[in-house]
Amino acid sequence: MNSYSAVSFARNYDLSHLSKMLNGIIKTRTRCCVLPGVASMLARTHVTAPKKQTENKPPLRAIDLAQKIRREKVQEEKTSAPKSPLEKSVFELRQLSQQLQNVHPNVLAKHLHKSIIFQNQELIVINKPYGVPVQEGSAAKNSIYSVLPILAKMMDGMKGGSQLHTCIGLDKEITGALLLTRNEEVAIHIQDLHKHHQVERKYLVVSVGVPVPSEGVIDIPVIEREVTGSQPHFKMGLSPVYRMSDSGEGVTRVRAHRQAHGAVTKYRVLESNNGCSLVELQPITGVKHQMRVHMAYALGCPIIGDHKYAHWNKLAPQRLPDAVLKRLGIQQSKVRYLPLHLHARQLTLPGFKGQDDITVSCPLTRFFVSTLRKLQISLPDYRTDETL
Repeated sequence: MNSYSAVSFARNYDLSHLSKMLNGIIKTRTRCCVLPGVASMLARTHVTAPKKQTENKPPLRAIDLAQKIRREKVQEEKTSAPKSPLEKSVFELRQLSQQLQNVHPNVLAKHLHKSIIFQNQELIVINKPYGVPVQEGSAAKNSIYSVLPILAKMMDGMKGGSQLHTCIGLDKEITGALLLTRNEEVAIHIQDLHKHHQVERKYLVVSVGVPVPSEGVIDIPVIEREVTGSQPHFKMGLSPVYRMSDSGEGVTRVRAHRQAHGAVTKYRVLESNNGCSLVELQPITGVKHQMRVHMAYALGCPIIGDHKYAHWNKLAPQRLPDAVLKRLGIQQSKVRYLPLHLHARQLTLPGFKGQDDITVSCPLTRFFVSTLRKLQISLPDYRTDETL
């Protein structure tokens, strides 16, 4: 049979019938050759058939594509979620912080409204969530400052003209008491009190190691330095005004660096166990990252989750002792998910305008309490914010 005869033969038979015949021949494992005319006819049929089906499908809408991407993202998050209890809580915390950074401003303002722990005619204190910056300018879409107008309207029943002002900021990774005022005059007054060290602030941290002595005052200036290497970066470091004498029997005073800032921090160990400690810090000054630097480099007891100051000469996740990793139920490869355990616990303002002193205590976050329990460190008589 020549090629012309094969094409005529294919036209007189149903193509599906030919496909069945060919499949039957293949299953019998007999060697055969498909005539060129039939093969090309079948190839054209199998190539063009799906094209006719796609032409009948409705065009893909933008909302369908968005829902598909959202489903794929959720599935990816589920498959990559950590498995251990602590890893799950850290994963949830990371998700929460990312959501608050990127949600609609009204959603963030509503969350802050629920987090108010104190308010009067002039002052407001909120329990700042983890991972949300106070001021604008970071990579996050939202900041607390950007949603203050919305928060003011929520507090005053959607009345126009309301304003809120920040007084004493907190770093993005710090949780706890954040002070706001209802008018600019009070904000300036509190900033002046803070400048003259009349605002008392107490923080709680969980440190790796036990500070010795268990109570004291760290009075070492802090300076910003450039760290060279494969990943050049800047970080705060110590700039002491005393050094060991050449004989090693005492200390001598050296000239202070012109760019160094005086930094004073009181500390007190509240409890320790399993190689870690719960420490209360009271910064007398307000230098950038002074508590983190004093804990890591002055006392040699870095704060859990402080990946920035875990190493001086490189940027890498904090390295935890094996015993601590075992207690926390986390692998070293997952330590990068641990949040900074630095919580603004208490805020005390001196009385003004004839009022008494105001002291506000802020409940601990859920991840902070979970870490203390796993380390078997006794909890102080503090309330816990179960939403964080």
